[in-house]
Amino acid sequence: MLTRIMKHEWRMLVSDRTLAGLVSVFALIVIYGLHNGTSWTRFLQEIQQAVQEEEIQRLGKLKEAVVSFEQGKADKVVPDPRSAASVGASAGTRSAFLPTTALAVLTVGQSDLYPSYFKVTTRSKDTIINHDEIENPTNLLTGRFDLAFVMIALYPLLILAISYNLLSGERENGTLALLLSQPVALRTYLLGKISLRLIVVLLLAVAFTSVGALLVGISPTNTESLWRFTLWTGMVMAYGLFWFSVVMVVNAFGMRSGANALVSIGVWLAFVVVIPSFVTIAVTTLYPVPSRVELVQAIRAASTEANAKGSRLLAKFYEDHPELVPEGAINLNDFATRSYAAQEEVERQIQPVLARYDEQLIRQQAWVDQWRFVSPAIVAQEALNVLSGTSVARYRHFLNQVDAFHREWQSFFIPKIFQRVRLTSADIEAMPRFTFVEESSGAVIGKAITSLFGLILPACLIGWIAIVRLRRYPLSE
Repeated sequence: MLTRIMKHEWRMLVSDRTLAGLVSVFALIVIYGLHNGTSWTRFLQEIQQAVQEEEIQRLGKLKEAVVSFEQGKADKVVPDPRSAASVGASAGTRSAFLPTTALAVLTVGQSDLYPSYFKVTTRSKDTIINHDEIENPTNLLTGRFDLAFVMIALYPLLILAISYNLLSGERENGTLALLLSQPVALRTYLLGKISLRLIVVLLLAVAFTSVGALLVGISPTNTESLWRFTLWTGMVMAYGLFWFSVVMVVNAFGMRSGANALVSIGVWLAFVVVIPSFVTIAVTTLYPVPSRVELVQAIRAASTEANAKGSRLLAKFYEDHPELVPEGAINLNDFATRSYAAQEEVERQIQPVLARYDEQLIRQQAWVDQWRFVSPAIVAQEALNVLSGTSVARYRHFLNQVDAFHREWQSFFIPKIFQRVRLTSADIEAMPRFTFVEESSGAVIGKAITSLFGLILPACLIGWIAIVRLRRYPLSE
């Protein structure tokens, strides 16, 4: 009987021009979302490519200049290309890049809020992390219209539009009682109508996403891209299942079609708009990050104090690091060494502010992870970000590696600065290079599976409530 009901519903859907129009609009929106995601990802890749090309050319010229000095072919120039202070701070800097994943075209996520690369120097950490790429602040506020936005915000509306009056429409037309005079239970009838729509909509969502992914260059032969995309589409299906369970329970309460539509839109607004907004407000209120003004003031005060102490800080530095004392007389008025001695003192004083900033961000993300299950939209969005490599967690993972690379860079140059060692071509070749180590696949899969259960279990519970409620469904107005 269930099969017969589904076949009948299929004939009804095929003949319904409204459904065809909705599907066409949905397809166009999917294409637009993919276009936006692809454009943004290409923009990031082009920026990184330009920076890499500039870096290769600059370091090539630097090495040529150092080799010329070693061969005695170069005249004295300012700044000296062999100066560790000059090379470490400007002439020889390297950048640390956060590579985009193949699925980044599907979900922009946090990639439009944070820099995709940092230029690492011997200067203090705050000068590195305060790196800004030019972007329209309105775009940052509203976010990107990517495929993930289509699936999180608009995909449920398609489900609600074709399912909100499955029983109420039949009852208002006077055909429901006639249908149930046949040997078919109301529960079976509703399950048949819901199941057919569920299959059609989920298949369309997966098909549109898969075709779009192939068109924008996601390779099905790449193992990592394949498992990430499989989980991505699985998340879309689980999210769709949740919304079909919502529309099923709305139908089961026996309201009129107009009331069903209003309740359905109210649930959508609550889960997709209101609750996520409330979570954002709550987390920023509970765990506010220190203001940038506080950081600037701390740096300014520490710098003023350190510059005033100048030579005393340098003398103390040499006392603490006798292995860095240069041969010959010590010049306590040397600008480079005094600057780095002062920088060490500034970093020591502002460290509590930077640490508090990092701690608050970690607490914010932990709180969101803990409370994300109050809204299926948050669950799905967080999971799609993780699978696409555009999550806050991956960005924090990148920042930790940048911090380690910055320390390695300073450890390479600063001892040479204090010892007044001139760099050689071998030193240029030996300068540290940044290599990004990707997140653990197990951690990504684990979070995705948890999110899947966070959608499927509530969907099953809501569906069970709908089936129980159907026992008291009024068959007439």
